[in-house]
Amino acid sequence: MKIGLDIMGGDFAPDSNIDGAILAQQELSRDVRLVLFGDKKKIRNALADRSVDHKLFDITHAPEVVAMGDPPTRAISQKPNSSIALGFQALRNGDIDGYASTGNTGAMLVGSMRYISTIAGIYRPCILTALPNVDGGFTIVLDVGINADCKPDVLYQFAILGSLFAEYIHDVKNPRVGLLNIGAEEKKGNLLTQATYEMMNGTKDFNFVGNVEGGALLSETIDVIVCDGFTGNVVLKEAEAFYFAFKKRGIQDDYLERFNYENYGGSPILGINAPVVIGHGSSSELAVKNMMILTRDMVEADLTSRIKTALSR
Repeated sequence: MKIGLDIMGGDFAPDSNIDGAILAQQELSRDVRLVLFGDKKKIRNALADRSVDHKLFDITHAPEVVAMGDPPTRAISQKPNSSIALGFQALRNGDIDGYASTGNTGAMLVGSMRYISTIAGIYRPCILTALPNVDGGFTIVLDVGINADCKPDVLYQFAILGSLFAEYIHDVKNPRVGLLNIGAEEKKGNLLTQATYEMMNGTKDFNFVGNVEGGALLSETIDVIVCDGFTGNVVLKEAEAFYFAFKKRGIQDDYLERFNYENYGGSPILGINAPVVIGHGSSSELAVKNMMILTRDMVEADLTSRIKTALSR
């Protein structure tokens, strides 16, 4: 297995990505090879400074860099030799099995669509987050940012994607799927949630348990929560604010620490033809390492094939 990492992306590139790659290489099994995309000289020098043999990695030279502020579509087309673009080319060609970056989020999304494309039958790809619930498990929330406006059939597919992710990445059997709403009653919500409820109710494609309110986000009573990207992004940012506000007040708690995004590394893009994970721009080496672990898990679970099989049914 080969997993690609964009070394030049993110606020602290290349150092945090180099350090994260070293941590990941030490933890991953020997049958997993990391492929580093970026300036070869800078990568080799950085590894030498850390007394790490560059032969532990494959290095693909990328002379161009997509900056965090670059317009995504223009950057991908005008910088074909950037670390992001070359990583996607390698993924498309089968030279790597999964790809991850803490760089320009928009460029990662554009690159996914241009080089990898969506799985046949998928209306819209989405990204997800895993919120820690009180019993030690996680609640998968999707979409959390790509699709601000959705139709009922799009949310229906999100439920399928989230259910598969919960089952094969988090080992949850028959995941309980809920629709985020302002009340649990069948007729609650706006036109979108009411129409989506009617579509989901009684389905055999996933284990739909009905509408759920915001209080269920951190509860052990639900495994997957579906919403549009506008709502999901607000949920995600509020969870991050919750963590940093309590940390600022000096509050120490094991459960609170589970909200630290560094523990999870990044957000997968679901619905495209290969495993891709987007990390936080300010990721530390710990976050980068965990981003690589998540990418490995998605490859091992063969999640893309499982999604294709589910859609074919």
